[in-house]
Amino acid sequence: MDWGRVVGANVRRLRKERKLTQEQLAMETEIDLTYLGGIERGQRNPSVSVLGRLAAALGVSPAELFL
Repeated sequence: MDWGRVVGANVRRLRKERKLTQEQLAMETEIDLTYLGGIERGQRNPSVSVLGRLAAALGVSPAELFL
């Protein structure tokens, strides 16, 4: 299983469900917009710290990004 793609797809799905743009989520989590795009495409592997910030901004537990 490609966990990068799983996490990326979940971040994108949750972001869209909350009607956030990539720019809004990137600003809220204090990560670069292009880095967030890479995460959503499964091309970047976020650190545990970034996963935690993304999960908090999306209102989910970090574990839910892997489901």
